[in-house]
Amino acid sequence: MSEKLDDRGLARRAFLGQGLGMAGLAGALVDDGVLAAPLDARPGHAGPRAKRLIFLHMVGAPSQLDLFDEKPVLRRYDGRECPAELLAGQRFAFLGKKPRLMGSPFRFRRHGEAGLNLSELLPHLGGVADEISLLRTLHSEEFNHGPAQVFSLTGFGRQGRPSMGAWLSYGLGSLSRDLPSFVVLVTGLTPGGGSSLWGNGFLPSVYQGVRFRAQGDPVLYASNPAGVDRSARRRIVDDVVKLNRLRLDALGDPEIATRIANYELAFRMQTAVPGMMDLSGETAATLASYGATPGRASFANNCLLARRLVERGVRVVQLFDQGWDHHGSIRKRLPVKTRQVDQPIAALIADLRQRGLLDETLVVFASEFGRTPMLQGASATAAGRDHHKDAFCAWLAGGGVVGGRTVGQTDELGYFPSRDPVEIHDLHATILHLMGLDHERLVYRFQGREYRLTNISGRVVSQLL
Repeated sequence: MSEKLDDRGLARRAFLGQGLGMAGLAGALVDDGVLAAPLDARPGHAGPRAKRLIFLHMVGAPSQLDLFDEKPVLRRYDGRECPAELLAGQRFAFLGKKPRLMGSPFRFRRHGEAGLNLSELLPHLGGVADEISLLRTLHSEEFNHGPAQVFSLTGFGRQGRPSMGAWLSYGLGSLSRDLPSFVVLVTGLTPGGGSSLWGNGFLPSVYQGVRFRAQGDPVLYASNPAGVDRSARRRIVDDVVKLNRLRLDALGDPEIATRIANYELAFRMQTAVPGMMDLSGETAATLASYGATPGRASFANNCLLARRLVERGVRVVQLFDQGWDHHGSIRKRLPVKTRQVDQPIAALIADLRQRGLLDETLVVFASEFGRTPMLQGASATAAGRDHHKDAFCAWLAGGGVVGGRTVGQTDELGYFPSRDPVEIHDLHATILHLMGLDHERLVYRFQGREYRLTNISGRVVSQLL
């Protein structure tokens, strides 16, 4: 942040106080506010509109032209060859030399008091349209999935930078003593960008995301081994902390402080996490509203878990849903995916509102890029859309966002922004602003220079506020 943390100094200050006994040392340090310093809740730079973030990343890139950005002209020119001037200097993953235009086969209609225009594939989202602000002109620098995913969540197209969730944990700390500040839930395969999408990069590892599994032990190796009860685990943790503290005193390495904090957090999570992940205590009406089933691995379950996590003080929850890379058969495959996510996302927003959490919880729906206005494939029935980085959509709800608003406009084919273009770094700056952080002041010094999530650009999209 503006008063930059010196990690070695922080580690030394965090472990002052030689009079503490070693029995129950880790618990005593946490209770006294010494050990927890790196993740203590902090106020940020300005009054936040949101205290928590739920980020929904659709892995593979949904077609904005079939969900959020209706183009009647594109539909009118369906099947015609794409104008050559639109292809000059452009890079595509799989398109041929003379692609044809493809209008959306799906109908759109307006929802809510503001008349937000959404695809027929999103009827439930239409029911909460007045909570949503839609960005139609987001654009990226990357057009392949892995680098684009990394860019969308770290602000840089190569691995090694801190993820947005790590930056938020670094800038704001944790709201929970018994759960991680930053939790990740994945439906399907791990995204191509890998764990760097929730990694800490060059920030201390205490700020990285913790992936929770939907089945089995939510966090690997947190459970006690056979024959080891809770009291025995407490003694083991205390002895390990004693050894680690001796090493910390000698070296002042902040990663040792992280190790001690993680041992203690893992001990507390043994009690907190299993109950939190168990959906069987939710009412039948709540489960039905999400389409959730206790004990299953599903996006619906993860949306309900996201509400439970933020309700219990998790600062950032990041959901990944695999299966949106529709290079073919988009007419059949896109409705299948929207049926999986439309109801639970709408239920999440409505549930947060009903519980009084939405005003302090920012919900973001986004992906790494969008899809082309051109058809990919030999026939209309088997057609899909290729990657498109120059104009795609995201939306935000809750946490200080004005609902029912549309920001930006694309040209008549949905190819380029024609008004109010928004860069990925602009989206990052806006999210940080809503969370009470100035993106130009949230910095970390590494290898002789200061880094930030928004690199050397970024502006707050004021129309969303």
